[in-house]
Amino acid sequence: QVQLVESGGGLVQAGESLRLSCVGFGRSFSNDAMGWYRQAPGKGRQFVAAISWSGSSTYYADSVKGRFSISRDRAKDMVYLHLNSLKPEDTAVYYCTAASSFRRLIPPTEDSDIEYWGQGTQVTVSS
Repeated sequence: QVQLVESGGGLVQAGESLRLSCVGFGRSFSNDAMGWYRQAPGKGRQFVAAISWSGSSTYYADSVKGRFSISRDRAKDMVYLHLNSLKPEDTAVYYCTAASSFRRLIPPTEDSDIEYWGQGTQVTVSS
C-alpha cells in the first residue's frame, strides 16, 4: 500500500520549535514534489509549504514565511517541515502531500492535483 506517514507533532508553547517528518511507503517519492498542508479546527485545509523534487525550489504561505522551513533528503526519501517561532494560530493537523509537479502543490489547486495525502500529525501551540 502506497502511503505517506507523518511524525513529530506535539504540544509546545508559543515561541518554541518542532520538526515534522514525512516518509513514504510502497514506492519512492524521491522524484515527486512534496508539500505540507494544515487544517485547524473548524477550518478548511490550508497550504503551508512545498519543495520541488530536486529540493532546489521552495514555496511558502505568507503566514509561515520566515518561520517555517521545508527540506528533503532524497537519499532517505524523507521530507521535513521545521516549525520555528510557533504561534497559537499554528495549531492544526499537519498533512504531508505528494504531487507529480511542484506547481500542483501550490494553490489554487484542484482535488486531483495532489496525488497522496498522509494521515496527519497534530501540532498544538499553547499561549
